[in-house]
Amino acid sequence: MNKQKPVDGVAACSGDSKAATGEAIDAVLAVIRRAPTAGAAVQQVGFGSFPTGQRAARTGRNPSTGADIQMAAARTVRFTAGKAFVAAVSAS
Repeated sequence: MNKQKPVDGVAACSGDSKAATGEAIDAVLAVIRRAPTAGAAVQQVGFGSFPTGQRAARTGRNPSTGADIQMAAARTVRFTAGKAFVAAVSAS
């Protein structure tokens, strides 16, 4: 699904213009993107959550040369689907 399909669907449900709906969706996604950078988890009941985590530094292997490489520690974000979302996908 590309960006236009949710914009069309939300605009049809809300009665707002597609331009206004696109701006609203962009604003919501911007807030969701900013929250994990501040260390906060994003949680929408029924849809899912985006908790943050830490990945420890580790040794990896370059697949083309076979040489060992050091991979730095990193902050990560995951998506965990909510029960209602999983149920809706399973039902279809």
